[in-house]
Amino acid sequence: MSVIDELLRKAQSRPPQPIEATGSRTPHLRLAVVLCMDAGVDPLALLGIGPGDAHVLRNAGGVVTDDTIRSLAISQRVLGTEEVMLIHHTGCELELLDEEEFRDELRRETGLKPSWPAEAFGGDVDTDVRQSIARVEASPFLLHVDRVRGFVHDLTSGRLREIG
Repeated sequence: MSVIDELLRKAQSRPPQPIEATGSRTPHLRLAVVLCMDAGVDPLALLGIGPGDAHVLRNAGGVVTDDTIRSLAISQRVLGTEEVMLIHHTGCELELLDEEEFRDELRRETGLKPSWPAEAFGGDVDTDVRQSIARVEASPFLLHVDRVRGFVHDLTSGRLREIG
C-alpha cells in the first residue's frame, strides 16, 4: 500500500470535517506567509496561528519565484491579504545545492534542460531573504509591496530573526 493510499484510508475513516462556507476565503490576519517546504518546519506552530489565519505558500527554499508572485497576486487582489511574511531557515538544502551540477544532472537524466532555476543560495540565507523581499517589492502585480518583511528561522534555537 502506498503512503497516499494509507492517508486516504485514514481520511475516509474520520468523521467529515467540512469547511464553513462563509462566503469569504480572506485569511483572518490578512497575511500571506512564504516559506520553505522542509517537512520539519510547521508554519502554524512556528507562528502560533491556526487554520484560516493566513495563506501559507511553500516551495523549495521559500524563495520568491514567478509562481510565488502569481499566488501572492491572487492572495492580495482576490482574497484580501495585505501583509507578506517571508521565512527562510538555517540548514536549508538549497544552501548546499550546487545549481549548475543539479541542472546538469537533470539534463543528463532527462535530455532536457529545466526552464526554471533551482534558486540555490550558496550558504548565504540572509542575502537570499533580502533578494526575495526585493522581488516582492519590485512586483507590479502586488498591491501591498510596502508591507513585506523577511525572517530567518534558526532551526537550532527555534527563533525567528528579522532581516532588514
